[in-house]
Order: sequence, then structure tokens, then C-alpha cells
Amino acid sequence: MKTILFDASLCNGCYGCQMACKDEHCGNDWSPIAAEQPTTGQFWCKVEQTTRGKIPEIKVQYQPVLCGHCENAACMEAATDNAVYRRDDGLVIIDPVKAKGQKAIADACPAGAVYYNEALDLPQKCTGCAHLLDDGWTTPRCVDVCATGALAYIDEEDVPEAAYPMPAAGELHPHVYYMNIPKRWVYGVLVDRTINEVIVGATVQLVDAEGAEVASVETDEFGEFRFKELDEAAYTVHAKVDGYEDVVLAADTTEEDVVLGDIFLNAAA
Repeated sequence: MKTILFDASLCNGCYGCQMACKDEHCGNDWSPIAAEQPTTGQFWCKVEQTTRGKIPEIKVQYQPVLCGHCENAACMEAATDNAVYRRDDGLVIIDPVKAKGQKAIADACPAGAVYYNEALDLPQKCTGCAHLLDDGWTTPRCVDVCATGALAYIDEEDVPEAAYPMPAAGELHPHVYYMNIPKRWVYGVLVDRTINEVIVGATVQLVDAEGAEVASVETDEFGEFRFKELDEAAYTVHAKVDGYEDVVLAADTTEEDVVLGDIFLNAAA
């Protein structure tokens, strides 16, 4: 079984995969595999953009969401009259004739990857570009167009151990995998308020809820420190700098990344 692997570390957010999908399916009827995709309202390959952090430390993250052609496909369970079927190559296809009127097929997808075309009264989704594969292509258009190699079309047994199923449909065993999605991070800047200068080379520690040190870094030439690839948990940031009062600040990454901003140190008494 083939699977699509997305490596976030290689993605530059060009939206090429999303545009290629539109180019392939809008205005083109590939029946009996799929009716044409509407120009608006549907993205069979949708790049989600997430802005993380806040000024002055902001990161933008991209990741595609598309049909997982799941092993335990909810859309197949919701369909009647064999309106959704699995091909021998594993691709899950919505029959554009049999599926008419079956909105339950679209409603069943936990990833929101199945859309309902009101004009055609038809559920629609990514086909894995089955029509191209049948014509001799070795990859779907979204993978073929990816300029950085962030998308790959590989055998499932070759999926790296570090990769994991697309979370939006994780329980259904989707054949779309993600890897190198950035985990949580904590950022701050140590500043001497009295002279309005940053503090360079200071040691900053990240401590977990049990009081154990998770990581230790030194502030850079801009007084900045960053802790990356953190679990979603409650931490505290400790800074001990000669001549200044110790600093202990909460940094809870359970819900989001933490931007502490400028941390003004007071001179020791």
C-alpha cells in the first residue's frame, strides 16, 4: 500500500501542492473516478497555515490535510450501495454516480477531507489522482509538484519510525503520515533595565514540574534564549546571573508555545 509522507522540515509553504490539486481537478471531469472539483469551497489538498507564538517571536507552520484513504474509512462505513469503494491499490474512491445525495459520506470524515458539492448533490474528495496512476504516473500531482521534497509517495513499510499518522484521522489508520512537525518552544530575552542593555552569555535553565532540569542554554548576542522541541507540559524558567536577583518564571506549554518577551533583571541588593 502506498502512502503520502509529509516532512514539515522541508516545507517552505509555497502552496504548490494545493494549487496543483486545483489545476488537476477544477474544470476536469475524471469520471468514473471523480466529477470536477469546484473552483471555490473545496480543497482536496488543503495547506493549513498556523501562526505560533507572538511578537517578537513568531513562527509560521504549514501542513497539508488531505484524504487519508484510511484503512478503516469512515466514509465507506457511512455509504450505501457501494458508493465508496477501495481499489486494489488501496485508494478509496467515491463513485460520482452512486454517491449522489449521500451527504452522510461527507459528514462522516473526522478530518473534514470529504466535501459536499451542493450543486452536484455529491460528496467529493481527493482520489489520490487515481486517473493519473492508471495512465502511468508514479505519483499524485501534489507529490509530483512538490519542489522541496516535503511530500513523498512511498510504500507504507518504508515510512520512517519517527513519522506518525495524520492526527485528524489517526484512529482510522490513514495512509498519510507526518514527520518533523515542530513541538512546543519557549522564548525570552534577558535585559538589564537600568542600562537598557541585553545580557549576553547568561545561563538559563528549563525545569519541569518535578524540579528536574530539562535543558540549559546561554543567551546569545541579542540576550535571547530558546528551548525547542518541548513536550506539552508545565515548566519554569530559571535565570541566575551574577549581580542580579534570580528569576523564576512559569512557562506552561500545555496549550501553546510560550513567549516570555523581555525579562527585566533587577540588580542584587
